[in-house]
Amino acid sequence: MFCCLRVVRRLCLEKILLQCIIQSRTLSGADAIHALKPFYFAVHPDFFGQHPKERAVNENSLKRLNGYLENLQKPGFHSFKPTQLTFYVREREPNSSNVQESFGTSGFRAVSFTLHTRDLLSTVLDILNSCSLSTEHIQSLSVNSQPHKEAKSTLNRPIKWDKTYYSFTGFKDPEEELDQAQRVETTLTSWLDDNEASAVIKLKKSLPLREELERLKFELSHQLQLSDIRWQRSWGIAHRCSQLHSLGRLVQQRPEVLKNVKGRTVVFTDRSGMSAAGHVMLGTMDVHHHWTKIFERLPNYYKLQERLLFLEDRISQLLGGIQVIYVEELQPLLTLEEYYDTLDSFYNKLLDSRLPFHPQSLRGLQMILESDRYTPSLHEFGHFTIPTVCDPATLRWFIIAKAQEARENLKRREEMMITEKELIDSSAEKFSLDRLYKEPSVTSAQMIDCCKRLLQESLPYLQGMHLCISHFYSVLQDGDLCIPWNWKS
Repeated sequence: MFCCLRVVRRLCLEKILLQCIIQSRTLSGADAIHALKPFYFAVHPDFFGQHPKERAVNENSLKRLNGYLENLQKPGFHSFKPTQLTFYVREREPNSSNVQESFGTSGFRAVSFTLHTRDLLSTVLDILNSCSLSTEHIQSLSVNSQPHKEAKSTLNRPIKWDKTYYSFTGFKDPEEELDQAQRVETTLTSWLDDNEASAVIKLKKSLPLREELERLKFELSHQLQLSDIRWQRSWGIAHRCSQLHSLGRLVQQRPEVLKNVKGRTVVFTDRSGMSAAGHVMLGTMDVHHHWTKIFERLPNYYKLQERLLFLEDRISQLLGGIQVIYVEELQPLLTLEEYYDTLDSFYNKLLDSRLPFHPQSLRGLQMILESDRYTPSLHEFGHFTIPTVCDPATLRWFIIAKAQEARENLKRREEMMITEKELIDSSAEKFSLDRLYKEPSVTSAQMIDCCKRLLQESLPYLQGMHLCISHFYSVLQDGDLCIPWNWKS
């Protein structure tokens, strides 16, 4: 028994000593990024390509987290508001040998936590602990350990008073205030009360840039005879303008290479090439030289696209007339080459199996192909999600069994899209919104529910604003108001 007590006592002392050592050190911005590598790997949006809702939540939460970390590094910055963040964290079972089981049942878990720390080290530790990630690697970081800076950080450490101090003096306990703020659930009206003023200021500042963006977009679309200009990510207005200016300079310098882009959609994204949907992708980190190569290779891309369309048609014939589609909002961003390889592999598998589908028996139905799934499924929008590795016999049974349900879902989707548009128009008109839109991860059913409840409210704050229906509350850098679709009244 005494032996056990000694072990427990030693472990407790080691834990206390480690905390004292860690708290006595400072952490640089570079060290913080290095320390958060396991966290970034667990929540990075690129790993959530098959889950657009979770990807969008992580993408926006990372933006807010980066802003919090930047403020911590600003000298003299003391105005910190508790920041509540939600992340979907990828799960891996350490002893799992099966690829499907290595991510648990859903593959991720939702984690919410509130940041209210005032230094980088405490913030990093809070994030890692909240996500149940190891903090052992932080001990080996090269941190600033100069004696005078250590003394300074110790002197500047906030005093933590006993609870009786606040009872006796009548002063407010900051920890108790923070706990109360966290317990109170945010409502739409309370959030708008707190954030409407800052959103108006940001929106007014962004108006000249918004006008410039529309002008540049119109001029380039007209000059190059483009179908559309889009952005894959929700970059700010200034960032988008700079990208269009860059494209405009290329048009002036090399007009002959852009003649092949006529009638196409240009998408500014993370890499250059042609997407599976047939859009011209311009990587925002690439220079003009890379863009020029893409424009020069467009004739070859168009030939590959013709072969891809032929493959889709052949697969359709083998599967009873079902249409093969690619849905940008629901599938990962694939290049034309990647998507062609996926189709080619699936086509050869079907050709070998020769499934006995009656010609045109599945006409009017739709399917998408995914390379990282193992079982087929039917989406609420009515299309089949088919894994490229799916067993042909299982595939045939599943499609036949779910065909009628798929037709009903497709019909329901068309009705929902009409209802959704009517409600968006009604909401925008009632509140005199300059713009009302949703994030791609918000479904039509969620948008309909949100708009119906909005129409029952009186919200004068929204006049002239840009309102985005999302999964969280946020004011974007250009003044757009983001509210969750399931807001509370």
